[in-house]
Amino acid sequence: MSLDRGLPARAASIGIATAFQESKLRNIDYGDEAGPDSRGLFQQRPSQGWGSEEQVMDPVYAANRFYQELEELVPDFEDLDITVAAQKVQRSAFPDAYADHEPEGRAYASALTGHSPAALNCVLKSPAEPGDATAMTAALQDQLSSAQPRVSDDGRTATIPASGTRGWALVQWAVANADQFGITSASFGGQGWVRADHGWAPATGTDGAVTLTFAG
Repeated sequence: MSLDRGLPARAASIGIATAFQESKLRNIDYGDEAGPDSRGLFQQRPSQGWGSEEQVMDPVYAANRFYQELEELVPDFEDLDITVAAQKVQRSAFPDAYADHEPEGRAYASALTGHSPAALNCVLKSPAEPGDATAMTAALQDQLSSAQPRVSDDGRTATIPASGTRGWALVQWAVANADQFGITSASFGGQGWVRADHGWAPATGTDGAVTLTFAG
């Protein structure tokens, strides 16, 4: 989300650290005593103007809503500690808690914004069902409207023209979502992630586009 909004990696660090604290990066459908109507990754409250329950349970909406508040309320967020910036948006009863998740926030943000190539890995079992390239490309376009995936006729591969940090951001987003969409391999920039091998290795023919393959 921060990538598509043109925000710096610092914004992603703040967002991820916040979601770690609020939900451990789970899209949960319940709150607590302090916020019984809190929902989603950021535990946003419909009663406090964050949107409807359906909206805040949508990770794309929730993230965009968080970054909207960050831009409007904390224009100097790049100069602040992550926990300070997060608290200005969330107004939590535990204002210092976000600091506990700064390392994770920075690490994930650096990978997912493309600044740390081949840094994000998921160790997964073999897919139990065929992959879904159509759903994956729809989700990608929903999050990054400028992405233009091309799916093969048999639905087994998808390519996304990209270069530089954007390419690394896209391929590592795909790895992060490999379990959901049945992705078996993802490659870009001379490196390939192979699900069966549980990690990254040098790969040829991977310049100029992200290439994904799906379980058949």
